[in-house]
Amino acid sequence: METNKHSTTAPTLLSSPRTQEAFDTAKNSVKVYGALSAVALLAVIVVSSSGHMVNTFMWVRAVLLPVVAVLIYRMTVSASRGSRRTFERVSALAVIMPIAIIGVDLIPGVCPPWYAVMQAVCMLPIIRVAFITRGSALRAAFYKSR
Repeated sequence: METNKHSTTAPTLLSSPRTQEAFDTAKNSVKVYGALSAVALLAVIVVSSSGHMVNTFMWVRAVLLPVVAVLIYRMTVSASRGSRRTFERVSALAVIMPIAIIGVDLIPGVCPPWYAVMQAVCMLPIIRVAFITRGSALRAAFYKSR
């Protein structure tokens, strides 16, 4: 029976209080992102039901982002257990997502300003995750020898 944790991280670094605190902060940030995304979905539902125009782009994004929050949270939990691969994915997504989401919202006519502001606020916790995953505690835990 093989017990492969998919980890190349030294157990002592991964279980250090500093590393676990960084992961706890990242997980909480992703939870906040999920909650904010759910609020954005509710806002789209309320605006739509009040008779105002809500385009397909807004509906698709509003439904997908809470789902993405669940996936990122699961990846963050996996990374906190030692998976280098999911750590690298979370780290990359935390940089790419805010740029992509805010960048698309800045295209004139794609969405109303209130929605663009709401999406930018939703990305603040993910930006925090980007800084956390590039912090010294997690860089040391997932040190890559060349």
